[in-house]
Amino acid sequence: MTFRFTDAVTVSGTRETADGYLVAEARSVRTGVQQYLGSEVGKADMDVVNVYRPEEEVFADASLQSFSHSPMTMNHPADAVTADNWKELSVGEVSTAAKRDGEWVMLPLILKDRAAIDAVKAGKCELSAGYTCTLDWTPGETPEGEAYDAIQRNIKINHLAVVDKARAGSKARIGDDVKTWGIRPAIEDKGASVMTDKTTQIVRDGLPVNLPDSAAPIINKWLADADKALKDKQTALDKALADVKAKDTELGEKDAEITKLKAASIENADMDKLVADRAALVAKAKEIAPDLATDGVKDMDIRRAAVATKLGDEKVKDRSDDYITGLFDHLADDTKGSNPLSGAIKDSKPTEKVDWGSSVYDAAGVPMKKKGA
Repeated sequence: MTFRFTDAVTVSGTRETADGYLVAEARSVRTGVQQYLGSEVGKADMDVVNVYRPEEEVFADASLQSFSHSPMTMNHPADAVTADNWKELSVGEVSTAAKRDGEWVMLPLILKDRAAIDAVKAGKCELSAGYTCTLDWTPGETPEGEAYDAIQRNIKINHLAVVDKARAGSKARIGDDVKTWGIRPAIEDKGASVMTDKTTQIVRDGLPVNLPDSAAPIINKWLADADKALKDKQTALDKALADVKAKDTELGEKDAEITKLKAASIENADMDKLVADRAALVAKAKEIAPDLATDGVKDMDIRRAAVATKLGDEKVKDRSDDYITGLFDHLADDTKGSNPLSGAIKDSKPTEKVDWGSSVYDAAGVPMKKKGA
């Protein structure tokens, strides 16, 4: 099975020719063991896969010759560079003198496109080699005693891409049926940080955002922390509102209790007034009609009976309550102002008719008969 790889390299030793071309050297494809995610090499059941590049594969004549005249591109193209798209994609080429440099392959190269040259001068000066290989799933150990799960064989270069950011060591993207070249590693070599071109979609508030695989976990954690902080604040706010509601309920109950006590106090006062008013009414009725029965009799009926007793039934017949009340109060006032002694004198009859107008009074004020009478 053939896999596609990309290895990071760095442009060095650059110089310009008289024609304005940029000549440089770069290291690419080294020996040793590199680590990848199992999902990227068709081993979903494995978290990490150790892939070994033995010297005999990296420096094999067929592998080194594949570098000769391989095209250079700006970033990795979607598909392999071929005669069909070479004119459109190529900005330069690797020369024929690929050679070994320690554990690396040293690549002389030349950039011929003005825009690509200017981009390198402006800082876009890292390279990523795109190549194919097969994986031999025969586990073992390197001569140095390092364990591996598979061996990389039949390495064949397709192109060398100028990229913004490459990674040191073996930064390869491998996997079954890869349709695009890339520079995503599964796990960084030598403990380097993971960087990836593969994206993960995150949906926030209904809006999808595509983030690099390396950034997605961080963003997800930030979002999770923000959600938790917001949830904690909402919980605290809900508790505060519940406490306020409980206090309001407590205050409402106390207000209701106070209102009830006030109402009871008012009712007691009203009761006292009613008793006093009833006693005053009965007293007035007794003054008007001493023998009037009042026990169990309504107030208005007492007034009506008192007026009827004093003035006769005709006085109260078909009369309104207001009329009876007014007449009752008038009779009560008159009765209250009368003097029992004057009543007795008024009701008494003189035994002798005296002509007081012609009487003469002595020194004590006693009337005396006229002289000569």
